[in-house]
Amino acid sequence: MAKFEAGKYLELFRRELLEHVIPFWLEHSLDREMGGYFTCLERDGRVYDTTKYMWLQSRQVWMLSRLYNTLEKNDRWLEAARLGCEFIKKYGRDSSGRVYFSLTREGRPLFIQRKVFAECFYIMALDEYSRAVEDKQIKQEAVELFGKFLEWSDNPVLLGRPVLEGQKPASSLALAMSALWIADQLGEGGSEEPYRPLIEKSVREILLHRIPEKKIVLENVAPDGTLLDSPEGRLMNPGHAIEAGWFVLEEARKSGDEEIKKQALQMIEWSFEKGWDTRHGGIFYFLDAEGFPPMQLEWFMKLWWPHCEAIYAFLSAYRETGEKRFADYFGQVVDYAFSRFSDPGFGEWYGYLDRQGRPTHTLKGGPYKGCFHVPRFLLLSIGMLEKMV
Repeated sequence: MAKFEAGKYLELFRRELLEHVIPFWLEHSLDREMGGYFTCLERDGRVYDTTKYMWLQSRQVWMLSRLYNTLEKNDRWLEAARLGCEFIKKYGRDSSGRVYFSLTREGRPLFIQRKVFAECFYIMALDEYSRAVEDKQIKQEAVELFGKFLEWSDNPVLLGRPVLEGQKPASSLALAMSALWIADQLGEGGSEEPYRPLIEKSVREILLHRIPEKKIVLENVAPDGTLLDSPEGRLMNPGHAIEAGWFVLEEARKSGDEEIKKQALQMIEWSFEKGWDTRHGGIFYFLDAEGFPPMQLEWFMKLWWPHCEAIYAFLSAYRETGEKRFADYFGQVVDYAFSRFSDPGFGEWYGYLDRQGRPTHTLKGGPYKGCFHVPRFLLLSIGMLEKMV
């Protein structure tokens, strides 16, 4: 068996992160006049829309703060994080505490969703930034908003989403993942104990989405883990399930729970095996568990972020087990992603490919793609590869 070349990948990922990805965002996204970040950027970094999406404002604050906190005390990263954090704190929430989905360039509200994901990323941003600047008040705002997040998640009526007569109760993989990620974030640095019950609850809920007899992971199941007979109940998002798998694997590593580790590895492997396009390569965006046409018309496209999640998930799985197939999967996704998404000409990654692997959009950022998935997987992988080396 060929030796896994951790040093080779470490060099590749460091170069991609520090020479091609982060410089792109620092050069093109910072709005020094109004604060915050431009995220709607063309291939070469030109701004094509000044709308500021709170998911991406918050994610970029988190990412830059995380780089500062874990990789290098680079003052340029911290200043860029401050530019975003001051903007979202000033303009990002309404009078009830909800976080807007989008703002004008100047910070005027444009739209608010009846979902809690904008709150999720806002909490993450504040917590990570608070560590960088050692500000307990910012940390406290994050903790208090998390309480609201849980309340709104449990009762969507508070978000303006009435529960109608025909609706069936369901467990959302996205909500369980969000609760786990935030609880883990807020508990880092020695204060995990208050969040331990929620972390364990979220892990149990995520694992309900495994369907062992079919070897699949579903986005939506009944609260007891049974199947929902609908397109939503058959929906598979392979990249999302792979991401959930490595979330759970991280918790299993901390707790030493071998059964949870086994189930997390199954989530990653099953989702990849179902999701990989054996004809053209790459990971499908959506699939129907029974083979019916997915309702999402873009189901066959290859997006940047599932491949980012798969690379880190398989690296983590290989480090945890030493099993060759995980190293092989890792290399397979790295080869596909770096040959098709990465843009050495202008930096960063394309976000959207057709089934054959050709870019459908030249943009590097938009309403949902920003400074997050690519640098996050690179940073996490660098940390793991350094330990392996």
